[in-house]
Amino acid sequence: MGKVSVQEIKELMTATGVGMMDCKKALVEADGDMDKAVELLREKGLATQAKKSGRAAAEGIVAAVVKGSTGVLLEVNTETDFAANTDDFKAFVAAVADTIIETNPADVDALKAATISGGSSTVDAALTELAGMKIRENIVIRRFTRLEGTLASYVHNGGSIGVLVKLDTDLSGDAVTTIGKDVAMQSAALNPAYLNREQVPDEVLAKEKEIMLAQMAEDPKMANKPEQVRVKIVEGKIGKYYKENCLLEQAFVKDDKLSVQGYVDAEAKKLGGSISVVDVVRYERGEGIEKKEDNFADEIASMIK
Repeated sequence: MGKVSVQEIKELMTATGVGMMDCKKALVEADGDMDKAVELLREKGLATQAKKSGRAAAEGIVAAVVKGSTGVLLEVNTETDFAANTDDFKAFVAAVADTIIETNPADVDALKAATISGGSSTVDAALTELAGMKIRENIVIRRFTRLEGTLASYVHNGGSIGVLVKLDTDLSGDAVTTIGKDVAMQSAALNPAYLNREQVPDEVLAKEKEIMLAQMAEDPKMANKPEQVRVKIVEGKIGKYYKENCLLEQAFVKDDKLSVQGYVDAEAKKLGGSISVVDVVRYERGEGIEKKEDNFADEIASMIK
């Protein structure tokens, strides 16, 4: 592949934080494969683990609601943030969340067929009315997760990110909820890929080791070391990978002398019981949704105007 588009270069720059020429070279070498280009940049030590995508964007609300021992994390999308901020839209999202808690639908289709909480129409009919008569924009119920047990939630920035946390504990009360919320806030802020090291797939670890060895091969100080020495160094670096990518092993944002697991254990001990974080679900509004982008030249022109 001799040429790559300006848009492809821009996307790789956004995803990795690497300069334009290095991104262009990586894309050419990778024959336009974005994931391979990211891997090449990482092997050269130019990029850390890349962001999911610079192109993911959509408006709407992520809601996290807990009522008693049942909770829901829900994403509903709109075309504009103006529509998402209307009282009608917010009321619809709240009613849909209550419907999920009350009816436990199997999926989005089953949810749309259910009678909306506090009303007489189906969720789908309420959505159609809201979209056609009031909001006048396309509205999509994208996804939801419903959990039962000891739960805590956190919503960031009015619905840009939502997190639902499930705890296994012999304790109860506001102190437990606070601990769960702290864990949820950590997930919202740092977006770890996994809950703990046991969740990291073997193939992911194998690829990380491969990239670390390639990085050492590019480093004059490391390239001449015996292979067995480099392998041992890589094994040590895997511990750092766990601390960066596993929620319970991350440094706790409110006290970086503790890991998240250390924080939970210390607070549980103060309360005279035990607490385990067993599930964390995180939604970021619009992640994975491609939003129509302007032509790069048009974007520059619009900025000048």
